[in-house]
Amino acid sequence: MFSIGELSKRTKVKIPTIRYYEEMGLLAEAERTSGNQRRYDNDGLERLSFIRHARDLGFSIEAITSLIELQDHPDRSCEAATYIASSQLADVRAKIKRLKLLEKELTRISKGCDGRGVSEDCYVLAALADHELCDRDH
Repeated sequence: MFSIGELSKRTKVKIPTIRYYEEMGLLAEAERTSGNQRRYDNDGLERLSFIRHARDLGFSIEAITSLIELQDHPDRSCEAATYIASSQLADVRAKIKRLKLLEKELTRISKGCDGRGVSEDCYVLAALADHELCDRDH
């Protein structure tokens, strides 16, 4: 059995977040000691590790809820899990594309500054003040 502090250390999930996951139903409600302290078993540790890893991969709480539902019913097809993961991958690819465009625009803006000093001629400040100076919408 693990205290909430030990669970936090092992999973690197902050204590308030563990409580939140428990309130949301992602993590089973912990057993309580006579002193009302939470105690988690190995299943709780494994579930929290699963949630942490899914969050690190950018899955939403809703997606994680669906994945846990599937995990709790191993007799079901994993087609839904594949769909959820594929959707997350598409979202990540869209974000990467957007970030690459932002990188390109920021590089262009940064190169426009001659570094002589802040004045009305500073291209970085001018570009930030006037979206029309950007190459494209972002």
